[in-house]
Amino acid sequence: MVDWAMRNRAEQTWRRTLITPEGVDLNLRLADAWQRLGAFLIDLLVMVGMLFALALLIRIILSISGESGLQFSMVLALLSLFILRNFYFILQEVGRRAATVGKRAMSLRVVARSGERLTADRVIARNLMREIEFYLPVSFVLDNLASSQADWATALGGLGWTIIFALFPLFNRDRMRVGDLLAGTWVVRAPKRDLQGDIGNVWEGAPVFRFTDAQLDVYGVFELQTLEKVLRDARPEAIVPVAAAIRRKIGMPDNGEHDFAFLTAYYNAVRQRMERGLLFGKRKIDKYDTGSGA
Repeated sequence: MVDWAMRNRAEQTWRRTLITPEGVDLNLRLADAWQRLGAFLIDLLVMVGMLFALALLIRIILSISGESGLQFSMVLALLSLFILRNFYFILQEVGRRAATVGKRAMSLRVVARSGERLTADRVIARNLMREIEFYLPVSFVLDNLASSQADWATALGGLGWTIIFALFPLFNRDRMRVGDLLAGTWVVRAPKRDLQGDIGNVWEGAPVFRFTDAQLDVYGVFELQTLEKVLRDARPEAIVPVAAAIRRKIGMPDNGEHDFAFLTAYYNAVRQRMERGLLFGKRKIDKYDTGSGA
């Protein structure tokens, strides 16, 4: 009993509240420092692999074109390094999965601590801090090691700088980098789930629900993504209140029955309406977006 209580208490220290637009606590679990380190190391390996591929490409170009291709190769190398250093993390985390290759391998993703959707400005802010946390001090160390007149004090200062920022997540309860602290983000666990078929499919004999266009226009892309997560998790403590909230919002009677079938039908109908709307250039970002209807 004591062991179970200790394990439960330890598990709760990693749990955090994230409230959906429907007011449901998704009860997320934070990534620990070792998972985040593993994800970062995987991303570094991917970046190094991309640099090797770039070096191979430049060597092929020079072998074909000779000195005439030297200037082009230098421009290609500088441009590729700039994009890789500044946009590798940003472009992946601003996407639908909100995760880099390393984070996906470790089953992690980035979320906004406020419960809102993860915006590009948050992703840019958290990743620009990596320049100060990692790239800049590591550059000091490498430049000094490569120099014939190495300044060991500067090299050791850069190494100490890197270590301080690397250990920062160990000294706050939410395991946040400085970038997470400034951007208002968490890195949470997002374990892979085996789904039985498409979310849009319901079982044979399930009740049929019909929705008007006005009822389908209540929510936008962000709310649809949130509803998809609720359906994939299939947790009763989330299904029931979300179904009740949506029924109230769209003016449908709440009989307290067939909640999962209702949410599945509503999700499918909203998604189909959005897909049709996209054919005509319409996109409703969230429920507060009144500029366009999907």
